[in-house]
Amino acid sequence: MSTSMNFSTKSFRPRPPDKGAFPLDHLGECKAFKEVFMKCLRDNSFDNSKCRLQSKDYLECRMDHQLMAREPLDKLGFKELMDRPPSQAEKESKP
Repeated sequence: MSTSMNFSTKSFRPRPPDKGAFPLDHLGECKAFKEVFMKCLRDNSFDNSKCRLQSKDYLECRMDHQLMAREPLDKLGFKELMDRPPSQAEKESKP
């Protein structure tokens, strides 16, 4: 029984993953949102449940600038934050 591997018959074409990786923000288009989110995490001992609004804003910025695929916010776990009028504290947290 002879096995022969011929690698030239098929070409492997890599493609980016569907989820879990996205381009870096080289132009800093969402840097202000990232900084607000990171400050919130630091101020809250990295308890991300206290920074949901900042996380949502950051991801919306990334989607708006094609730095990640557009996804419905409820699918990203932000259903409770959708269609909610911003409070004064939330307005102040925006960059």
